[in-house]
Amino acid sequence: MVREANTKQALSEKQLKEAHGKIDMLQAEVTALKTLVITSTPSSPNRELHPQLQSPSKVVFKKGHSRNKSTSSAIVTPAPPAPQVQPVSKESKEVDPVLFEEFQQWKEEPTLDKTCPFLERIYREDVWPCLSFAKRELAQSVQDAVENNTLSIEPAAAQTLPLVKVSAIECGGPNGWRSQIITKCALTGLSKACKHRIKLGDTGNYYYISPSCRARITAVCNFFTYIRYIQQGLVRQEVEQMYWEIMRLRKEIATAKLGLYTDDT
Repeated sequence: MVREANTKQALSEKQLKEAHGKIDMLQAEVTALKTLVITSTPSSPNRELHPQLQSPSKVVFKKGHSRNKSTSSAIVTPAPPAPQVQPVSKESKEVDPVLFEEFQQWKEEPTLDKTCPFLERIYREDVWPCLSFAKRELAQSVQDAVENNTLSIEPAAAQTLPLVKVSAIECGGPNGWRSQIITKCALTGLSKACKHRIKLGDTGNYYYISPSCRARITAVCNFFTYIRYIQQGLVRQEVEQMYWEIMRLRKEIATAKLGLYTDDT
């Protein structure tokens, strides 16, 4: 009986050791699986966990039982590449020696005489093309008023539009309010939303103009205002700073002349 008991005890101890060994093996497998799952993300998938992502030449075939991929692992689609950030372009500038020399000569004795080389160029390249409209007679009057500083621009109230002189179509806005009035622009003759009107000198006549015409007239007026300030000695800047401000104003004239403007009304 003692021998039989010893045999049963030895067998039990052997089974207990084998059970402990299986538990250790299972714990090691669980730890390895946790590591694989944690280190696998859509942007950086673990290639050991997802062998389908490996290149054909690098696929390692392992011996042993292989689980069904359709049920044990999902196909991970790599994240799309991040969009490339376009570099911000920086505007560069360089002084034109001919224009700068003409401005320096004009700056020594500032004048509003359009025959001097400095102003003659600006009239020819900027002012005349910008103030050239379909209604030529009125366009000439506008240019004269700009040169003489006798032109005024003011917002046009919808209720003051001259419905008798031109045909107008009232556009209804929300809640019954009038949003804008479409009428003929006095300078182009086209039906536009005329939000401003101009007055030439002391005459009591008002002319309704489109936003584009207003931008063109305003750009030229801004240029003449600045050179008048220089002529009157009100600008306290270096010569090159004045030159670049004039170039900026000329750029505004050129932009408005092409029909590009900001509708800030």
